[in-house]
Amino acid sequence: MEPSKFFSHIDSHFKSQLPFVVYRKPNNVSLNAIFQEDSTLHVVDDFNESGFVFSPFDSQDATVIFPSELSKVMTLDTVTNSEVEHRNAKDHLDEIHDVQHIELVQKGIDTILNDALQKIVLSRVKVIPVSEENPIELFQKLLKRYHEAFVYLWYHPKVGLWLGATPETLLSTEGRRFNTMSLAGTQSYKDSVDVAWNKKNKYEQQLVTDYIVKELEPHVEQLYVSNPKTIKAGKLLHLKSQISGVLKPSNLKEVIFSLHPTPAVCGLPKTKAKDFILSNEHYNREFYTGFLGELNIKKSKTRNTNKRNVENNAYTTIKTTSELFVNLRCMQIKDQQALVYVGGGVTRDSNAQEEWEETVKKTQTMVSVLS
Repeated sequence: MEPSKFFSHIDSHFKSQLPFVVYRKPNNVSLNAIFQEDSTLHVVDDFNESGFVFSPFDSQDATVIFPSELSKVMTLDTVTNSEVEHRNAKDHLDEIHDVQHIELVQKGIDTILNDALQKIVLSRVKVIPVSEENPIELFQKLLKRYHEAFVYLWYHPKVGLWLGATPETLLSTEGRRFNTMSLAGTQSYKDSVDVAWNKKNKYEQQLVTDYIVKELEPHVEQLYVSNPKTIKAGKLLHLKSQISGVLKPSNLKEVIFSLHPTPAVCGLPKTKAKDFILSNEHYNREFYTGFLGELNIKKSKTRNTNKRNVENNAYTTIKTTSELFVNLRCMQIKDQQALVYVGGGVTRDSNAQEEWEETVKKTQTMVSVLS
């Protein structure tokens, strides 16, 4: 299919106020689009469903799904992958300091120093007026700039319009094999990924790794953890450890919610950190720091990769796969405003002013696509 027809179909669905999602997986060249056939709001019951899910930060709230059996799928195989440099936005460090956020971070630090918490992730929302921004054009800008991220545009008339470019996998499964990651720590990218990390960032990343391993252990038969390495996400660097293995025959919902919300977006201990966030952030994160992606999708795989052996190519297996991503680096468009969500991990070594400046840098992923 020609790109113009692909995006025209998305535009038509959007103007008809029908639910859809279009997305590209990390380091991939193809776009996938899912079009729900009517405007019904479907929610997940037990995570045995198949479709594209969008789940909020607060796991007490419902997870929305575009069910496979009620949706049409389209794929565009040729997408330009060249990364476009960010405009120099001076990181907006000259804007008025967000006193409310700095005070919130300081309250978090004080709570940690009183041994009530080990880590807490505190966030804010930056409101930017937009007038005639076309969400499809914003999505296309994200595609060009963030090839290494999961880039998406999601819409439901009864929920709203969201788009983002997230670097973090929550959980990927194929049959009983799984992959996830521990992602934490942030510093600016300055022409190299060969950088030193301070005590605060190393500690934060290790907390996330230890938590994920502990939560997964009851659900796995095998578990492997890589050493942390530096990865680039746009103009930022993070520390990442890859975690993989084999799941026990178990309930996928239990596995997902043993991880969500991770310490990378909530804190530790999870329940206490979440209570602190809900009581002190004074705004609703909604789907920011929730998760989204493919759930229980049937995919066929050939047993033989040798194309010359045609006979064996006839033998294929059907695998059930899920690929879920944490909803970071995202924004919501509504009422001619872009709501840009951003946060950062707070530990006992944090400095409230520096945490504010880190959130300012993180907003550039989304702000850079707004003209």
